[in-house]
Amino acid sequence: MHDFVLDDESIAFTGDCLLIRGSGRTDFQQGDPRVMYQSVHRQIFTLPETCLLYPAHDYCGLTATSVAEELRFNPRLGGELSEDDFVGYMANLRLPHPRKIDIAVPANLKCGLATNDPTTTIDPNWAPLACTFAGVWEVQPEWVEENADKVQIVDVREPSEFGGSLAHIRGATLIPLGELAQRVGELSRERPIVTVCRAGDALRKPRSSSNRRLR
Repeated sequence: MHDFVLDDESIAFTGDCLLIRGSGRTDFQQGDPRVMYQSVHRQIFTLPETCLLYPAHDYCGLTATSVAEELRFNPRLGGELSEDDFVGYMANLRLPHPRKIDIAVPANLKCGLATNDPTTTIDPNWAPLACTFAGVWEVQPEWVEENADKVQIVDVREPSEFGGSLAHIRGATLIPLGELAQRVGELSRERPIVTVCRAGDALRKPRSSSNRRLR
């Protein structure tokens, strides 16, 4: 975790780690609740209690807090809460993954790495694939529609979206993105996997696979 602290320790910028009466999530982008807890308690909570803390964002329109306030009032990290308390709390949040996180995380990991060539990471010969700037391989929906029997189609949206107004591709397997790492063993190693996610609010009439972004 990286925070920015003024030399006189009067102000610190805590990014998406320590929020006002909360904390950042640890269930994606290589997050680790134990590392976050230790970082907050060893780096932020050891600053003077008068130190003002500015998080990267706040959902209630607040802009700043202080070490003293978060030590006293933060329901996840303050008071007498232990590291195990925090780990258990974070493990049971059960929040849906943010939209487009499957695009944002690869882009964040790739950003600034000029020598990182995503085209060398996999063999793209099984389909006419195109690699995006984020390092995500995409295939045209029309190709998938014509070759559906040759691939495994995995829908990584939430169940409410899978059965909602946008419908889903016939024969697709629903595995929400947040469960994918734990359930990857359910998929066959004999056929390529095409994942499907929501492409945006412009989707209106999902008549075929051409209405989905496919990867």
